[in-house]
Amino acid sequence: MNKKITLYSEAAYVIGITILAFATALMEKASFGMSMVVAPAYLIHLKMSQYFAWFTFGVSEYIFQAFLIIVLSIVMGKLKKGYFMSFVTAVIYGTILDASIWIVGLIPFDGIAARIVCFALGIIICALGVAMLFMTYISPEAYELVVKEISVNYKKDIGKVKTIYDCSSCVLGIILSFIFFGLGHFVGVSFGTVICALVNGWLIGRFSRLYGRVFEVKDALKLRDWFTK
Repeated sequence: MNKKITLYSEAAYVIGITILAFATALMEKASFGMSMVVAPAYLIHLKMSQYFAWFTFGVSEYIFQAFLIIVLSIVMGKLKKGYFMSFVTAVIYGTILDASIWIVGLIPFDGIAARIVCFALGIIICALGVAMLFMTYISPEAYELVVKEISVNYKKDIGKVKTIYDCSSCVLGIILSFIFFGLGHFVGVSFGTVICALVNGWLIGRFSRLYGRVFEVKDALKLRDWFTK
């Protein structure tokens, strides 16, 4: 039996959140439609940035995620310290996202082929990042937190829960697109969004199982109990 590679959960957190932000920046650059998970926040950003220049994609992300955390707290009937830390994660993610968009913007992408490659890489890296965040005790973004909490509390398969959540988020994105930009205008939501909604949960499930076979997750810091209470 091959020995598993030790991966500290704190490192999984840093890696996961960084590559997830980069993946989102790649998909924004491809312009085939954003991931269904971030589509609502992206549309809010597009609308609000018309009036407030400081309302970046990253800022929109942690404001929208704050709303999701409030809803989750109401549904679960409790407010964990981990929920507050999820907002901290959202702020960190939003900051890295804005930086990633700036970096990706420096790379010359010309032609449909480059956009397709950019989009495909975005989907794959996004799934890798989310699966990595599921391995850590540190509170993930609100998107992953909602999926993780529902999966654990109701004992449901995390891949299936993720797919249902993604499809619901996709529908919300379409509704916001119509509200903000008029009927028939699919701004920020396109065929790429639908593709993400259909395959993202499946990919995350596969990568999660792959990580389980390759890595042995350990904690470098004794903070798990603090985050999970």
